[in-house]
Amino acid sequence: MTPRGFDGPLYVLPFDHRGSFETGMFGWHGALDDEQTAQIAEAKQVIYDGFQAGLNASVNRHEAAILVDEQFGAAILQDAAAKGYHFACPAEKSGQDEFDFEYGDDFAAHIEKFHPTFAKVLVRYNVDDDAAMNFRQRERLKRLSDYLQAAGRSLFMFELLVPATKDQLAKVMGDKKAYDLAVRPGLMEQAITALQDAGVEPDVWKIEGLDRREDCEKLVAAAQREGREHVGCIILGRGENDEKVREWLTTAAGVEGFIGFAVGRTDFWDPVSAWHNKKASRDAAVAEIAKRYKEFVDLFEKARAGRV
Repeated sequence: MTPRGFDGPLYVLPFDHRGSFETGMFGWHGALDDEQTAQIAEAKQVIYDGFQAGLNASVNRHEAAILVDEQFGAAILQDAAAKGYHFACPAEKSGQDEFDFEYGDDFAAHIEKFHPTFAKVLVRYNVDDDAAMNFRQRERLKRLSDYLQAAGRSLFMFELLVPATKDQLAKVMGDKKAYDLAVRPGLMEQAITALQDAGVEPDVWKIEGLDRREDCEKLVAAAQREGREHVGCIILGRGENDEKVREWLTTAAGVEGFIGFAVGRTDFWDPVSAWHNKKASRDAAVAEIAKRYKEFVDLFEKARAGRV
C-alpha cells in the first residue's frame, strides 16, 4: 500500500512532551498524583491558547496544527476536533529508546477516540544499531501503518530521530555537531528507505534539522520515491535556540517537498516556565507563544516564496 500523503502547508506547534515536561518543567519524578496531572494539563492549555492566539494573529487555520498527548491534553484534543483544527496525537510511549505503543494493543481505540488528523510516532532508528531491536520496531510500525491505511481516516506522521551509535560518534571524535553535519543525513536517508521497504508508509515525515540544502533535497527524494510524490516533510526544532531553528527552517523552506515545520519547545518553553514560576502573567505567556509561533510561520513562508 502506498501512503495517501499530505503536501499542503503544515505548521505544527507540538506540545506532546510528557516525561520531559514532568521532569524538566516541573521537576517531578515518578508517578503523578491528580493535582500534579492537573497542573501539567493547565500548562498545556496555556500553550493551546497561544496557538489559538496565533490563529487570531492571521496564521491560516487550515495550515496550522497542534500535536498534544491524550494523557495531559484530552480536553484540548476534543476542543481542537470540535473547532475543525488540524491536530495530531502521539501513539508512542514517552522517553523510550525502542518504539512501542503507549496503550499497547489498544492503540487503535485511542486513535479512534479522537480521530486526529495525524497519528504521530517518535522513533529512534539507526540502521547500524541493534538489528533485533530495529526488526521489532519495524514490525510494530508496520502494524500501525497498515491499520491507519485500512481505517482511512487519520494520516500517519513519523518523527524520525537518528541518534549516533558509539562507533559512529567515535569516528567523528565524539563531535556531535560533526555527526549531525556529515553522518546523520545519510543515515536518515537509509532509515527512511529501510522503513518504507518494510511496509511502513508515513504520509508526513518529521525531519531533524539539516544544515545543508542538498541534504534536504536527498531526504525529500527518499520520502517521495517510487510513487510517494504526495508525501510531505516537515522540519523539527529539536528544542534548539531561536537562531539555529531559524537557520533550519530557512534551509528546509527553500526545498520543494518541505511543507512546514514542527517547532515546540523553542515556542513555548520559556513563556510557560516564566508563567509557572510566577515571573509572567498567563496572558503574557499566551501572547509570547503566539508571537513566536507566528514569527516562525512568517519566516518559513517568506523562505518558501523564494524557492528556485
